[in-house]
Amino acid sequence: MSLPDPVARSAPTAILAEDEPLLADELAELLRALWPQLAIVARAADGVAALNAIETHRPDIAFLDIRMPLLTGIDVARQLGGRCHVVFITSYDEHALEAFEAGAMDYVLKPPTAARLATTIQRLKARLHQPPPDLRRALEHLVERTPRVPRYLQWINASRGTAVRLITVEEILYFRSDQKYTLVVTADTEALIKKTIRNLAGELDPTMFWQVHRSTIVNVHAIDSVIRDDRGNLTLRLKQRPERLPVSEPYAHLFHQM
Repeated sequence: MSLPDPVARSAPTAILAEDEPLLADELAELLRALWPQLAIVARAADGVAALNAIETHRPDIAFLDIRMPLLTGIDVARQLGGRCHVVFITSYDEHALEAFEAGAMDYVLKPPTAARLATTIQRLKARLHQPPPDLRRALEHLVERTPRVPRYLQWINASRGTAVRLITVEEILYFRSDQKYTLVVTADTEALIKKTIRNLAGELDPTMFWQVHRSTIVNVHAIDSVIRDDRGNLTLRLKQRPERLPVSEPYAHLFHQM
């Protein structure tokens, strides 16, 4: 009589480490739809919590956001020592992803799509019967190949009535301080967030967003034209909104060559 395989499980298990709650929800929902047998046994919002979840639950798979607070996904993966299979969640472009393809790991691009996640799931199913590889050498190669760029905001979680909306920064035309909150303005909506203009100025890509007033940050791609009045004061006309944004004197130099 043959004995059951001691490593076999009735269902594979995973932890999901992603610091953007709405993205984590979206990825978890896609995983449930595409791989109903997979049990997500824990979720984490930073690298330390991810390591603790792996120690506690010993999952078959760890989905790790590359850029998390406290420890990055790469930092976490370096400490796993082949304890589970790794899938990175990343915003990197196609050229940097060559490094993933060369390693014994996989990736999911932000925002996740069903088609790309289905490919990842197929690869994971093929690997699950094998011991997880030691990724240290592959991770050294990954660190060398991936771009060292600052982590700027990619999404804003904004309140609109009783709903919370996920807004990509490309949609945002400008931010404006509104007492205790900051107004986030797109072509067709307005919403509120609790981040201050000062905090946003340090978290947004400075090549895309310029502070033009102590209370205003504008997406430079949203600017239609710069208007100077008889006194030399500047205002910005937007492409997709009727209101005009004043430029205060400390920021006027941004437009001297326009």
